[in-house]
Amino acid sequence: MTPGLPVCHHCDGLIIDPEDAVVVAYVHTNSGPGRVVWAHGAHAQLVHPDPYPLALLARIRALCAGGSS
Repeated sequence: MTPGLPVCHHCDGLIIDPEDAVVVAYVHTNSGPGRVVWAHGAHAQLVHPDPYPLALLARIRALCAGGSS
């Protein structure tokens, strides 16, 4: 399988120019290698992390702190 053009995580557009591609994150997976998250150079600062894992981590920490009695 040959790798295709990277897709911008912010605008979902293809990144045609390799000089404009910026790695903004790396996502680990349970099976196989992870994947690189790309963005256009102009969109790199606009990409935010997925809020679901952060909310889940906050909930777990709250449950652990409250359940120690």
